[in-house]
Amino acid sequence: MNATAETGFADRPIGEIAASLPGAAAVFRRYKLDFCCGGASALAAEAARRDAPLADIEAALAALTPGPGDLPEATDALIRHIVARFHDVHRRELPELIALARRVERVHVDNPDAPVALAALLAEMEIELEDHMTKEEQVLFPMMRRSHPLVATPIAVMRHEHDAHAAQLRALEAITHGHAPPQGACTSWRALYTGTRKLAEDLVEHMHIENNILFPRFGA
Repeated sequence: MNATAETGFADRPIGEIAASLPGAAAVFRRYKLDFCCGGASALAAEAARRDAPLADIEAALAALTPGPGDLPEATDALIRHIVARFHDVHRRELPELIALARRVERVHVDNPDAPVALAALLAEMEIELEDHMTKEEQVLFPMMRRSHPLVATPIAVMRHEHDAHAAQLRALEAITHGHAPPQGACTSWRALYTGTRKLAEDLVEHMHIENNILFPRFGA
C-alpha cells in the first residue's frame, strides 16, 4: 500500500492539515509549502507546484499522529516512554509554537483578539520545562533506576515544579481563550492554537503519569 492510501493526506487542503495536526506547519515550512495563503490547495497539488516529495511529506505528517496510549509496566520502560513521548516532543514542538506565536502576534498586532504575550509565555515555559526535564534525566531517573534511598527528595522538587507548570497552563488557557481562535482566524493562527492545545494536553498527561503512576512507586 502506498503512503497516500495509508495516510489520506494527499487530497486534503493543506491549510486544514496545518490547522488540525500539531507540528504539520513545521513540516510544510521545511518543504517550503504555502499553507497560509495557499491553504485551500490540496497537499498533493501544492507539493507538485513546489516540486516537493509528496511521499516524504506524508510520512513526516504520519509520524506526528499519536500512537497507542498503553503505558509500559516496568519502571525503566515507563521512564523511557516518558522521555520519548513527552520530553522529546516538548523539545521538538515548543520552538515551533514560539515561532508561530511571534508571527501571529506580529501580523495581527492590531487585532483585539491577538494573543498578546503568548510567545513570551511559551518561551518561559520552554526554559523552565528544559530545566525540569534535564534534572529528571540527569538526576531523578538515574536515582530511580538505582533505587537510591534518597530519591524522595528530588521527587518532592519535581512535584513542586509541576505545580508551577500547572500555573503556566492556566495562563496559557487565558491568553488563548481556551485555545479557541476567533472567527475568521488565518491558518497560522488556527495552527498555533491547535499546537497550544496539544501542548497543554501533553503536559497535563506528562505530569499525571509522573505524579500518580511513577512517583508513588518510590513511596512519594
